Amino acid sequence: MKYRRWLLYLVLPIGLFAFGAMHLYGGNDSPNPLSEKQQEMRGKDKSLPVVMVKTAAIGSVSRTMELTGTVTPTRRARIASPGEGPVETCEVQGCMVREGDRVTGGQVLLQIGRNQAAQAQLTAARQALKEQEIELQRVEQLVHGGAIAGSQLDTARSKFENARAQLSRALENHEDYSITAPWAGVVSKVHVAEGDYVTPHATLIEIFDPASLVVEFAVPEARSTDVRTGLPVRVQFDAHPGAILKGNISRVYPQLDERMRTRTVEAVLRDPVELIPGMFARIQVILARIDDAVTVPVEAVQITPNGEKVIFLFQAGKAVKRKVETGIEEAKQIQILKGIQSGDQVIVMGNEKLKDGSPVKAIEGKRS
Repeated sequence: MKYRRWLLYLVLPIGLFAFGAMHLYGGNDSPNPLSEKQQEMRGKDKSLPVVMVKTAAIGSVSRTMELTGTVTPTRRARIASPGEGPVETCEVQGCMVREGDRVTGGQVLLQIGRNQAAQAQLTAARQALKEQEIELQRVEQLVHGGAIAGSQLDTARSKFENARAQLSRALENHEDYSITAPWAGVVSKVHVAEGDYVTPHATLIEIFDPASLVVEFAVPEARSTDVRTGLPVRVQFDAHPGAILKGNISRVYPQLDERMRTRTVEAVLRDPVELIPGMFARIQVILARIDDAVTVPVEAVQITPNGEKVIFLFQAGKAVKRKVETGIEEAKQIQILKGIQSGDQVIVMGNEKLKDGSPVKAIEGKRS
């Protein structure tokens, strides 16, 4: 009996508590307005398309042209032989001239052995001058003695001067066989060795002026009128990885290569860097630059079937379509000439199937 009484005292309070809880939370059929609205909003948020937005900003954009080129000297010389003969000496500072040697203007690079014709010409010219000198002296004596007319003295003097000129030319021909550097530079190629027998006009040595190195590149005909002297360039070399060197166009050739249909252009670098003829170069020509452009990521611009360019803005929870005009595109950014302004939030992801006025849920993307 006592056991039943104790069980009743234990179960009764628990039952009353459970009944009260059911009446309070589940027994009231009237809905909770706040809970219902929250659930409705949650359902709507889940059904809205999610888009990524970025802010249109003021920035710099450049219209560029990407090309490739080569380092080449503008001042170079191919020194040829004036005649035939053996190469007797080929020295720079006492040793055989080789590629890479630096030479000074007027420095003897090699000697070509005098051939029989050149030596015979020089010997004959010297003999002729000596004979005319003797004849001039004889005529002068006869004229002064009154034995012959004075006009014969003029003839003798003319022959003497002619013989002296012939000797001078023979000496020049003889000296031409000493091959000298026309100006200071670096030997780039040696085509002969000591003992070789060369013929007239054969190339002996090539030199270049290292101060004349430029970046040379070819511009396609379709873009040939876009380039002009003074335009800035950015240049990269495989030999200098990671370095972006600045320079300017120094020369634009006046005509196209008729075979390749390209226009040759030269650029000089402002940044100090070691250049070697033949280096491969990647050139970016900056054709135009705008420092106060309204820019957005290129993904923000959509092209409609009729060719119009549009951007969707995020305004008051909706996607608002704007027709735009675009300008320069560079590094995944594009200039907007008309249609939006700086500070507008543009949709850059999830904008493929949007309609004007569609409700959307936006997340902020990082400015690239």
